[in-house]
Amino acid sequence: MQETLFALFQQHPGWAVAISLLVSTLVAVLGLVPSVFVTAANLAFFGFGGGLAVSFAGEAVGAVISFLLYRRGFRQRTAAALTRFPRLERLTAAQGREAFGLVLSLRLLPFVPSGLVTFAAAVGRISTGSFILASTIGKAPALVLEAYSVYEVGRFSGTGKVILVLAALALLFFVIRKTFAQPSKP
Repeated sequence: MQETLFALFQQHPGWAVAISLLVSTLVAVLGLVPSVFVTAANLAFFGFGGGLAVSFAGEAVGAVISFLLYRRGFRQRTAAALTRFPRLERLTAAQGREAFGLVLSLRLLPFVPSGLVTFAAAVGRISTGSFILASTIGKAPALVLEAYSVYEVGRFSGTGKVILVLAALALLFFVIRKTFAQPSKP
């Protein structure tokens, strides 16, 4: 997907920022699609600083539009579905500073899906302004970390990429094994 988006940027350089913002918004509205391919294409086309800025703008715009759409379409119908996620359920009930702090802290955690945070906030009681501010502030450090990681991985040699994939597979194996391991009997 990164290559396709990068090729689109090359074909329409005057529209590259708008295309990136549109794709980022679509990714955010879909909710569970990782945005790393957009970040990678932005870094490759605009360079590190420009790519980071465009990615940040896209993430922020996407979060706001998703929040507004989710709030309009899902608020009453789906709040009960979040009972499976205790932290997110807490966010739906939170107001004021607590809601702001929860959105901010959940945005800082790179392993929490952005779409779930946006969805929980949208069906919750947080004000639109508080969501926008907390979400935007929280996305900044996580996006810098993501952009730097993508940038450095892109600079790896073929051997470095193989080592990275093997390490990721080993970590995945360990996590799956721990998750599905039977507890030992005393």
